[in-house]
Amino acid sequence: MRSQSIRIVSFLFFALAGWLGLLQADPVSPLNGTADPDGNTVWYDGARLGVEGRGWTETESFYDRLPAKARGTVRDSVWKLSHATAGMCIRFVTDAPTIQVRWIITGLYSLSTMPKTACSGVDLYCREAAGKWTFVGTGEPTGITNTALFSVGASKELMLYLPLYTGVKSVEIGIPKGRTISKPAPRAKPIIFYGTSITQGACASRPGMVYTAIVGRRLDRPVINLGFSANGTGDTELADLMGEIDASIYIVDCAANMKSNGPYAPEKQAPLFVTRLRKLRPATPILLVQGADRFDRPSEGGAWRSVYEQLKKQGMTGLFFLPNKGMYGDDGEATGSDGHPSDLGMMREAAVYIRALPSMLKTTGRSR
Repeated sequence: MRSQSIRIVSFLFFALAGWLGLLQADPVSPLNGTADPDGNTVWYDGARLGVEGRGWTETESFYDRLPAKARGTVRDSVWKLSHATAGMCIRFVTDAPTIQVRWIITGLYSLSTMPKTACSGVDLYCREAAGKWTFVGTGEPTGITNTALFSVGASKELMLYLPLYTGVKSVEIGIPKGRTISKPAPRAKPIIFYGTSITQGACASRPGMVYTAIVGRRLDRPVINLGFSANGTGDTELADLMGEIDASIYIVDCAANMKSNGPYAPEKQAPLFVTRLRKLRPATPILLVQGADRFDRPSEGGAWRSVYEQLKKQGMTGLFFLPNKGMYGDDGEATGSDGHPSDLGMMREAAVYIRALPSMLKTTGRSR
């Protein structure tokens, strides 16, 4: 009975969210669009629509993940990775039964264990009448300039995820002439994830399958993805930058890049990072995450739990710890040969966050 009540409440919540999204949408004037030579399609600049996942507006390129002032402040490897659009998405409402997406990327990119659809492609989702986000399709990249066509039905709120491992120069949404497109109302404060290649998206099959995106859809909250492949090392410069953003929660998921026997040992670096962030945001929850392991082994979780206990004893409030139990399951089926999660692993990891985060998001200034 209790689980049935929870399902009913969840259905009503997401249905209401979807209805409000359509009701509060801000129409974009056709004068802001550019018609094709044949006049059948009008193209709208994605930057004028509801772009989520951008923590800063003063960036060198519109779709960069770090502000321009970070150049020369963060390490060069972090700066280069910040040009990738991991976690960014464009939300909009349209009555067009079909839409086109045209995106120009900085380079066609793929990995041996990660397809170009994830690294350089786009993913489209729609919000159904009940409020649930549902996958529509993937735009497969074939070069620097790419176009994809999607059938979506009418009067839909849509969300387009951008590439995980390459930069984007521009994104345009094309709709048939005479149809409308609107900018939806902003959502709640963002969840900020800071982490490693796994957080950035390795090795999902497409942009919408990174665990941060799954969490965002299921909790219906915007997400800022600050995952930096092989470079989630607890740099205090990142703590300073993150502290500039008014987030609902800061999630630190860096265990894969911070080993006890390495230069960024969590016992030393993590307290510096978290203390710096807490000074900047004294009331916002901070979640420390035990690194996921393909066989549910403790991994570096022991060190991270020690860091959590140490900071808690020092009186830090609003601090939480998330064990990795169940993130990948115990069957060894959730990762690729290099240990990065597959889509299955991403879904399992997201499920752990989805269960844990709601109570934390209601909390300020309290430890557990």
